Amino acid sequence: MGVPVVGVVGGGQLARMMIPAAVELGIEIRVLAEAPGSSARIAATEVGDYRDLDTVMAFAKEVDAVTFDHEHVPQPVLRALVDAGAQVHPGPHALEFAQDKLRMRERLAALGAPVPVWAGVSSPRELQAFIDENGGRAVLKTPRGGYDGHGVRIVESGEAGADWFEDFDVLLAEELVDFRRELAQLVARRPSGDIAAWPVVETVQRDGVCNEVFAPATHSGAHDRLSQVAGSIAESIAEGLDVTGVLAVELFETADQRLLVNELAMRPHNSGHWTIDGARTSQFEQHLRAVLDLPLGDAAPRDRYSVMTNILGGPQGEPITARFADVMAKFPDAKLHTYGKSARPGRKVGHITVCGEDLDEVAYRARAAAAMFED
Repeated sequence: MGVPVVGVVGGGQLARMMIPAAVELGIEIRVLAEAPGSSARIAATEVGDYRDLDTVMAFAKEVDAVTFDHEHVPQPVLRALVDAGAQVHPGPHALEFAQDKLRMRERLAALGAPVPVWAGVSSPRELQAFIDENGGRAVLKTPRGGYDGHGVRIVESGEAGADWFEDFDVLLAEELVDFRRELAQLVARRPSGDIAAWPVVETVQRDGVCNEVFAPATHSGAHDRLSQVAGSIAESIAEGLDVTGVLAVELFETADQRLLVNELAMRPHNSGHWTIDGARTSQFEQHLRAVLDLPLGDAAPRDRYSVMTNILGGPQGEPITARFADVMAKFPDAKLHTYGKSARPGRKVGHITVCGEDLDEVAYRARAAAAMFED
């Protein structure tokens, strides 16, 4: 048997973090990067446009399975790959629900998943009617292209979305959920149907971008019940949408401890970066196992708590690695991960994970280490 080859479309930090896992598993990994100098440049065997069918088809012919660093590959390209016999994970029939938020809401509702009140609106007048019916405010989302807070607005009038109606025939309007915190449940599913789940985690946002992750999410007396419900929701979605690979289900927890599905990601996810150092099987190793239909690994935590803090922006005018020695000396237990990106305000350029038995101490050390990268 030859060495299995996984091709990753997209050269960002998620592809970059698959590389060590692939090396440990004896898997060859190749990356179709968008541009030279990508985050995953060490494995970027080709640079090309992921929207071009010929480019992606030629790339797919050289690998055993195709997976993704992002969810933006057009449906016609994905379906042409499948028609040509390529192993594509997740498949286009699943990815369409991560690519289009309106389709996602429709399908989740059909599956019976708990979701916020929502509607597709095609004019400022329809948006105003939705706002009036839902407390005077709403969350407005573009159906495609939004990420890290982009393509999302809180609006109080229909006219507040008028400019977006120029670019989209229909927008997604949702109730403004009064949530007490945001959670994320990650699962991995292989083509044969086996599923493995990590503990549900709490995510903390800064300006619409994930800033911190607490694993597992701390709970009151409802810990076991909340974990069971979050896991059940994610597993039912993975099965209902026939997802292969890692699926991240972002959730709102309301004041009365109900869970509502906010977003989906069908790939490794920022909320799962803690698993590299804090779980027996990382999300990146698990994703590679899943797309090759290999037995899934144990997703249990290694330590009682893990806290992951993103390095947002990074030091201006110098490489992030210039501060590694000082951070390592002060926090020898901190695990540093850099994405090979230049510093820019608000940009994710790396992350830090600290694991241990005392949550307050672990959180303090992760935050303090990350603060050393701020100017």
